[in-house]
Amino acid sequence: MNLCDLKINEKGIIKEINYNSNIKRRLYDLGFTKGTKIELALISPSKHIKAYCIRDSLIAIRNKDAKKIEISGFNE
Repeated sequence: MNLCDLKINEKGIIKEINYNSNIKRRLYDLGFTKGTKIELALISPSKHIKAYCIRDSLIAIRNKDAKKIEISGFNE
């Protein structure tokens, strides 16, 4: 499952980031690390950008970038 597959208020756990080193490093700096809980909070009107709640921050990324982040389901 990819990050872009989440529905509003659904949660997941980051498993892997399949990106080149520059973008991967930037995502790490923003808190997108393996084992981190992430939740889809908002979807833009155009549906091309989504905002995720991660480590008490709201981070917006494009769907094409979210497709490269693998997640697993999250059970509370």
